[in-house]
Amino acid sequence: MYDLETRKRALALLTQSLSQNSVSKQTGISRAAIRSWRTRLEPLDRGVPCPRCTDVAGEIENPSSYAYLLGLYLGDGCISAGKRGVYSLRIACSDAWPGLINACAEAVQIARPHNKVCRVASAGCQYVTSFSKHWPCLFPQHGPGKKHDRRIALELWQQQIVDAHPWEFIRGLIHSDGCRIINWARRLVRGERKRYEYPRYFFTNKSDDIRKLFSDTLTAVGVEWTTLARGSDPYNISVARRASVALMDAHVGPKY
Repeated sequence: MYDLETRKRALALLTQSLSQNSVSKQTGISRAAIRSWRTRLEPLDRGVPCPRCTDVAGEIENPSSYAYLLGLYLGDGCISAGKRGVYSLRIACSDAWPGLINACAEAVQIARPHNKVCRVASAGCQYVTSFSKHWPCLFPQHGPGKKHDRRIALELWQQQIVDAHPWEFIRGLIHSDGCRIINWARRLVRGERKRYEYPRYFFTNKSDDIRKLFSDTLTAVGVEWTTLARGSDPYNISVARRASVALMDAHVGPKY
């Protein structure tokens, strides 16, 4: 199977007024393959097993990495249908966090090791992207419309992975739709108002279901949290108590 970059290079030669026969001789790639790439560029997953859509569903090979990727997908990911049953997974990652972009690309590659992972630049961000027939198998939360407009619930096998690797799931959600900030307030000390600073984690998502998945997992690992409303909408989950922030720092930490 030729990777995506090889396919692009072959098609680029066609734009240089070379015939399919000439490109085939120059690259060693058959004319039939080059002709098919003009219709469908992305490689299919022929012969590559999927752990979820076999006759007997198997276990995810690297559940820790999957838990992290699941958090990223629920926060900033989407799956789109393409031609011939191929789907694209795209996860938006801000240019401000190059370490996050690398971690995301690594997690996507681990999930489908035989599929190429690419980074598509956009204004202020990069879309970590990969094509596969099996993304809906791995992320059954895929569906039409925005995630906050439909029900989001984990399958039993996904919940078992999250239960076994809760911090990786929390980390993925924080890396997508969360942040660690330094907050400040003023309080009265011996009759004088003084400013003090303290770290705080926020998670913001419009989906009630995704926020509940996040808060339920926080509770399971002993992190105390509160819900803060944005106007009349309870979009924000805050972690501000010192012991809980220390737990988050030990297992999640700021973006990088």
